[in-house]
Amino acid sequence: MSYGDHLVLNGVSFEARPGEVLALLGPNGAGKSTTIEILEGFRNRSHGKVSVLGVDPATADEAWRARLGIVQQSWRDHGRWGVRQLLEHLGAYYAPFSEPSRPRPMDVDELLATVGLSEHANQKAGSLSGGQRRRLDVAIGLIGRPEVLFLDEPTTGFDPQARRDFHDVVHGLADLDGTTILLTTHDLDEAEKLADRILILAGGRIVANGSAAQLSREVEGRTEVRWSQDGEHFVHAADDATRFVRELFQQHGDAIGDLEVRRSTLEDSYMTLVHRFETDPVGSAQRETLEVVR
Repeated sequence: MSYGDHLVLNGVSFEARPGEVLALLGPNGAGKSTTIEILEGFRNRSHGKVSVLGVDPATADEAWRARLGIVQQSWRDHGRWGVRQLLEHLGAYYAPFSEPSRPRPMDVDELLATVGLSEHANQKAGSLSGGQRRRLDVAIGLIGRPEVLFLDEPTTGFDPQARRDFHDVVHGLADLDGTTILLTTHDLDEAEKLADRILILAGGRIVANGSAAQLSREVEGRTEVRWSQDGEHFVHAADDATRFVRELFQQHGDAIGDLEVRRSTLEDSYMTLVHRFETDPVGSAQRETLEVVR
């Protein structure tokens, strides 16, 4: 994707499978929003191939759009609508595209319970708190029972319990309904908990593609082991933590205390991979096909 002479996306290529939760991470300006907008059909690409549910978003029709769910980052202004009234109204647009295997729209009462808004069903949307409004945004994205769901910073404004409940919703959609979910977030802990696979964009390119565990192994083969012994504290970087800990106990037995094995987190991997790209962008070049398939 280019804007004049400025190349925003350069050879971005990936595939998302049915029932997969895919997190798209990257610093500001990396191309995340542009990538998602191309996949959603809101922006035309400059070059390359894009397929979402077997259709090119640039030429897709309403039947295709009815198969998508989109939760944007900003609050949509539906302040004068009642919560139930709004969901019933929007759900009516999906009814003509219902299928026996995937009835649309979702039952409104079920949806309200899913996002934790049952007690607020008759309130005006404008009277909801910020977190409740965000839940309504999520409900709007789910009302059509989407096959592909785009989530842009979905838990902004959620308290810890609401965030945990939402994570359960995401896992249920992927595991039970086979929904493919593309998630963008700056919350790396959330990405690590939710995503089956993580893509890291930097400078308009994919610089990493894998699970959190795979990315951790890619950037750092060693694991940090901490322990205490006879009142002293020790730290050791081990290539094989399991073997090192076993040998430690064989040698010192019950004298070992406060044992902690720390593998690199997604945040560690993310920072390392982005820095690696910034210092060696040519080595992170990727091929050009951009594809999401069912």
